[in-house]
Amino acid sequence: MKKKYIYRYSLLILLMSVELLSCKKNDPSVKDNFLNYQIPDVPVTSNYTVGAFYYSFTTLNANVAQIPTVGKYGYTNGLPPDGVMQQHIVDAGIAKIDYFIFSVRSPSLDTKNYLIDSTTVNAFLTAPNSAGIKFALSYNLNTGLLGITNSGGTTGNGVTIETSPSKLTAFYNDFKRLAFFLGKANYQKVNGKYLLIINNAQDLNSNDNVALYKQLRANLSALGFDLYIVGMQNRWSPPERYYYRFQNCTDAMYEANMGDVAGDNDRYWNFPQYTDQNWAYWKKTIEAWNMEFVPCVMAGYNYQINNPTTNQLSVQRTADGSWYKTFTNVAKRNASKSRLIFVDSFNNFSVDSQIEPTQAYGYTYLDITRQAFKLN
Repeated sequence: MKKKYIYRYSLLILLMSVELLSCKKNDPSVKDNFLNYQIPDVPVTSNYTVGAFYYSFTTLNANVAQIPTVGKYGYTNGLPPDGVMQQHIVDAGIAKIDYFIFSVRSPSLDTKNYLIDSTTVNAFLTAPNSAGIKFALSYNLNTGLLGITNSGGTTGNGVTIETSPSKLTAFYNDFKRLAFFLGKANYQKVNGKYLLIINNAQDLNSNDNVALYKQLRANLSALGFDLYIVGMQNRWSPPERYYYRFQNCTDAMYEANMGDVAGDNDRYWNFPQYTDQNWAYWKKTIEAWNMEFVPCVMAGYNYQINNPTTNQLSVQRTADGSWYKTFTNVAKRNASKSRLIFVDSFNNFSVDSQIEPTQAYGYTYLDITRQAFKLN
């Protein structure tokens, strides 16, 4: 009987050991996480077309630590100090940026601010430009001026732009007036079409966005400008959320301000992988809609400049620019066939996203931009 119990006990120990070994083998670990990978260096096999968002501001925020190599500067009603725009064009040439992207507000409904915006564009057009830098426009969609809302109302669908015929007419007239700039010899084209970016296009609430964009294109085509439209959607959102405002409407889409992780610590700590997964999904989804995805990279994002007391985690620059370099590789992994890349920004010091040279990091970010997206 004693041997029988010993045998049973030994068998039980053996079974428990096997079970423990089996459990240990199947225990999840960090190595099993789908985010557990490194972003590889992506070689440049042919040049990418790079556009950098250009900002104007009256003064630099007092909390800005980086001092531009041209010295602290500001714009007077959109006009930069003497020599600043010329130097920016030279710097863009060092980075081999193809074009600047200038934001413009409504010529019809926001005339005063449009004059400020157009002054900056004209400063670029009249500056010496031996680097051959081109430019494009980003229409700053102002839902308040257009009378658009995206929620509320009796149906819960908000107020569409067609609700006010005069506002709809003003919207169409805005682009007719912007055709003045499209007609410049150094306006940026994509596949032979004139590049036009619409800021916050997810907020363009219409009864029929397909018809709206069709009319917009027809209006500009009648003036001799076939458009390549890129619509911006807000950061960290799925493309399907507003598919009815983009599908069969725009030629491409991009997500803005990915460096603004919106207080999500997981996005902060695993930023390259989170962005890579996000963009891969975007690319697959919208390419199935016969559209292109445009990756938009940033050199950093600092919440403390505008709110020194916030506890949100900012993307701090490294001396060698390694965070930005990794971000450029994420972009190259997810670019569509036209190989378009946006850089936000050239000089937005208010959130520390700029690649403009400063006294601290010099030409590091210009060099990284050139090396990341150009053959030589």
